[in-house]
Amino acid sequence: MTDTTTKPALLRDDAVHQAAQVSKSWPFEEARKVLKRYPQGKRDATGALVPVVFETGYGPSGLPHIGTFTEVLRTTLVRRAYEELTRDADGNPAPTRLVAFSDDMDGLRKVPDNVPDKDMLTANLGKPLSRIPDPFGTHASFAAHNNALLREFLDQFGFDYEFVAASERYDAGAFDDALKNVLRHYDAIMAIMLPTLREERRKTYSPVLPISPKTGVVLQVPIEVVDADAGLIRFTDEDGTAIEHSVLGGQAKLQWKVDWAMRWVALGVDYEMFGKDLTDSGTQSGKIAQVLGGRRPDGLIYELFLDEKGEKISKSKGNGLTIEQFLEYGTEEAMAFYLFREPKSAKSLHVGVIPRAADEYWQFREKLSAQPVEQQLGNPVWHLLRTNGYHGGAGDSLPVTYGLLLNLVGVLGAGASRDQVWSYLGNYVANADAAAHPALDALVTRALAYNRDFIAPTLQRRKPQPNEAAALAALDGALAGMAPDAGAEAFQTVVYEVGKTEAFGFESLRDWFRALYETLLGSAQGPRMGSFIALYGLANTRALIAEALGA
Repeated sequence: MTDTTTKPALLRDDAVHQAAQVSKSWPFEEARKVLKRYPQGKRDATGALVPVVFETGYGPSGLPHIGTFTEVLRTTLVRRAYEELTRDADGNPAPTRLVAFSDDMDGLRKVPDNVPDKDMLTANLGKPLSRIPDPFGTHASFAAHNNALLREFLDQFGFDYEFVAASERYDAGAFDDALKNVLRHYDAIMAIMLPTLREERRKTYSPVLPISPKTGVVLQVPIEVVDADAGLIRFTDEDGTAIEHSVLGGQAKLQWKVDWAMRWVALGVDYEMFGKDLTDSGTQSGKIAQVLGGRRPDGLIYELFLDEKGEKISKSKGNGLTIEQFLEYGTEEAMAFYLFREPKSAKSLHVGVIPRAADEYWQFREKLSAQPVEQQLGNPVWHLLRTNGYHGGAGDSLPVTYGLLLNLVGVLGAGASRDQVWSYLGNYVANADAAAHPALDALVTRALAYNRDFIAPTLQRRKPQPNEAAALAALDGALAGMAPDAGAEAFQTVVYEVGKTEAFGFESLRDWFRALYETLLGSAQGPRMGSFIALYGLANTRALIAEALGA
């Protein structure tokens, strides 16, 4: 991604800058929250301009997933919108930072299903993730392994971010002053938290979680503050021994709602979005941040993903769509486009959404260059192209939709190959070469996989009814008199004319198209038939009709 904190921009596009001030696109609406927070820019005690801090959080007890991507993507979009809002006459935006924070001091609560050496992890339950050996044997700790995966994951998509690990900050003493501050406000924090807890939980709750000097386990035990300025507490260890203990230098961590608030204050976080399931946590952490002398960040509370049945996606249930699965059947652009839209509405996330997302992305991208500036700023693609500094331009389009590709490979069957698809694309696309059309080639690869796993196993062509058979025969006769290169529009006109013939008895053209789809393609839905004929080829289409007629 473009590092706008260090590189000057081009001269400001005043039309874009002005339109951004009133754009109702959600990234701009979110960015204006930050602008309202700092009307004159964020400044330090000397009055110098300092970066606005955007943050995303990650729990490294598991592997990075599509929710991680979603949060970093959406936060980046708000960051870029804020930069657009604050560009000066020379095009330079107000400085910003994006911090990707890993809570790797958290104690391991249960052994994940998808890791090796479960016995070793079981023996280390309760210890900070950063102090448990790596079951994969590649890094210094389990957290280090997962943190490395997170960074590789974010780098894969070109995000511009600064990685911060809780363990490094705690162990190096960078959070020591913040921990002392928590101890000084211990009673006030308890007054916020205790009313939100069940009676049984209140008996053991503490904002500070000491790490046992004997077992290395993160303890959920009551504490007594001995000396806040010295960072000293007293508690009873697992073996019943009363211990006076320092919370500094990585010898304790904070309960997560308190930790969240402490992090906001210590890192100067100004913006962080989170899911609807953390609404209450965000409220309590905001109150604690205020007690600690800070301020809750602005942010968006987004809705959660649902599966195909409308049920909440759960990692433990495995009913969601992983990022690897999305990218096997769809492109990164399609995924980002789908995740961009309507973040405050619950979204179904399953393989069925991929083809439409892929086609809608390119529909919006093709419109972009011809739109007036105020409409461009409402176009999802305008925002997505700016996550990595590319602004797009004329000619950003695909000659064939993903939906049409799926219809083609559906007819070709589960054994269709990439080269075979490209040979058919030669009927429809000028200079039909994969190297000349890399974006289309990426969709060809995904369409073959999608067809293999989801379409081919379900396709079933039905026998046409008598009136449908007569219409198909008439269509074949009309096509017989056409040139192979007549073009999609000419083929489409012939299809319309046959369907409108009263003798065939179709109540509407929709019934005619459904008959074509079900008898020729084996599906209840399908493409614009003129485009399909041009792509599949005139002779091949006539052969398909002959097969349906049993000829």
